[in-house]
Amino acid sequence: MNALAKKTQLAAKTVNDPRWVAVVAGDINADGKFYYAVTTTGVYCRPSCAARPAKPENIRFYTTREEAEGAGFMACKRCQPDKPPRVEQYAAKITQACRIIESSEAASGLQNLAMQVGMSIYHFHRMFKQVVGLTPRQYAAAQREKKVRDELAHGSAVTDAFFIAGYSSNSRFYEKSNQILGMTPSSYSTGGTDTEIRFAVGECSLGSILVAQSSRGICAIFLGGDPDKLVQDLQDSFSRANLIGCDAGFEELVAKVIGFVEAPGIGLDLPLDVRGTAFQQRVWQALREIPVGKTASYTDIAKCIGAPRAVRAVAQACAINKLAVAIPCHRVVRSDGALAGYRWGVERKRSLLEIEAHIK
Repeated sequence: MNALAKKTQLAAKTVNDPRWVAVVAGDINADGKFYYAVTTTGVYCRPSCAARPAKPENIRFYTTREEAEGAGFMACKRCQPDKPPRVEQYAAKITQACRIIESSEAASGLQNLAMQVGMSIYHFHRMFKQVVGLTPRQYAAAQREKKVRDELAHGSAVTDAFFIAGYSSNSRFYEKSNQILGMTPSSYSTGGTDTEIRFAVGECSLGSILVAQSSRGICAIFLGGDPDKLVQDLQDSFSRANLIGCDAGFEELVAKVIGFVEAPGIGLDLPLDVRGTAFQQRVWQALREIPVGKTASYTDIAKCIGAPRAVRAVAQACAINKLAVAIPCHRVVRSDGALAGYRWGVERKRSLLEIEAHIK
């Protein structure tokens, strides 16, 4: 085989390897899964190395850095593959940035935050989202929202709560207050007093089902074996709201939800009152995009929302979901396909998936 033919063969072998795509993309999520070496420079790198990729005929792939070093390659000084992953290296700095955001009375600019933790703006923004699952701006917004909820819950006046949390004006908060609090600020400050939530309990193939609705939409769908326990769970979730057991008209809505449980292919075209943090909202929206009859892993969801390392936080968001079937957390499984925990019982999760599996 002449030199040209050999070069062409080596190039084809690299290009046809799925790992080459990760190298070209500089995919940080592939770091630690494999390493690549460059025969012309004698170094090996992480897939995310910022150096310009070498020609494919000069690339060699290795599963571990020990294999690459055993083949005579040295660690790249730019991406430092012989050190812990960059996410781990920067975790302490990102944690420091989170504490700065949490303690600041006013919003800190991206440049100021990056400077305080000793990172460039580009790498700080990228690593922050990688570690936290939110951008610095989104994290700061979530902290302001939390401060408002805490201040209102502790009896602060509405206006005082706005400014303590760092909002520059009432109008900026009122624009999003229903989404953040699930009710008006004045109602929230009194624990939801006078907020009306209508509900009814029915029966379906999975046992008892409770459906509750606020003025904004369905705010709870609970499953269980004990109707009284479901009502107690609703009272605990909306402790000072005015709960109203509903009339025949509302029971028609419950029947529609039950119909969706038994035949999920028909869809559930009802307004939802979804309350949660920015991160939780992103997780729940991703769950609603999983097609009927399909499943996704917690890792898949984490990648889908741009936070591949936030798998545990994704699982926690699934666990506190109050809208069974409407936000289909039952479609999320472990990476090996096994069924993980489910707020309303693993057997109900299995039953829901079996029902959906038969939909053509």
